[in-house]
Amino acid sequence: MAHTLIQFDFPYSGPWGDEMTAAMGDLARDIATEDGLVWKVWTENRDEGRAGGVYVFTTRAAAEAYRDKHSERLAAFGITGINALIFDVNEALSEITRAPL
Repeated sequence: MAHTLIQFDFPYSGPWGDEMTAAMGDLARDIATEDGLVWKVWTENRDEGRAGGVYVFTTRAAAEAYRDKHSERLAAFGITGINALIFDVNEALSEITRAPL
């Protein structure tokens, strides 16, 4: 099965750490129900003022649909400067390096 990865990165002023976990729990549960989502890693960098995530989807179509949906959601929160990159996953090399696919 070919997987597709999305990397989101955007300016973010907080909350961070445990406060982010408390504030974003409902959003995380909603994201977990997305069609085709295999997993998401949440990312945060307080020193740089950036947050985002790395997502793996079962199909490119599911990844593209989610990219569009989440970009609109972030923009509705007033977030600008959103980077959303889509990559095909090289399954064979990823298996060698123990990717959780």
